[in-house]
Amino acid sequence: MSKREAKVGESAMFMGEYNHSIDTKGRIIVPAKFREELGESFVVTLGLDGCLFLYPQTEWELFVEQLRQLPGNRDARQLQRYFLAGASTCEVDKQGRILIPTKLRDYAQLEKEVVFVGVLGKIEIWSKEQWDANNDFGDVEAMAENMSALGISF
Repeated sequence: MSKREAKVGESAMFMGEYNHSIDTKGRIIVPAKFREELGESFVVTLGLDGCLFLYPQTEWELFVEQLRQLPGNRDARQLQRYFLAGASTCEVDKQGRILIPTKLRDYAQLEKEVVFVGVLGKIEIWSKEQWDANNDFGDVEAMAENMSALGISF
C-alpha cells in the first residue's frame, strides 16, 4: 500500500525543517519530502503559538474525531470553533505550491520567508521571524528532565 492509500488509523510521520519563500499571491512551495505523505488534498488551519497546522486528510479526520468527542462545555466549543472555523482544504499545484487563504496567512504573519516543520502527524507552517522568536530551545537540560518525568527516555 502506498503512503497515499494509507487508511484512517495509520499515522503519518513528518519530521525536519524546511525554509521556503511565499510569493505575492500567497503561494508556497511544499517541501518535496512532505508532498507524497500529504497526498493530493489536505487541510490547513490555525495552529498554536502563532503557526498554522497542515494535516493530511487521514490525520485531519482523526483530529476532528477527537474534537467531536469533547464535552459540550464552553471551552470545548471554543476549541472546536478555533480549529474548524478557519480550516481550509488545500491542493498542491503542478509546481508543488499551495495557496494559503489570506485569513490564515495574516494569522501566522506569513509574508516572505516561511518555515515548514514536520511534527509527527502534522506539519507546522511558521513565518521565519515567528519561528526564530518562539523556538529557541535554550534550556535543553530542563526539557530533558521534563521528558523523563513524562516517561520518555533517550
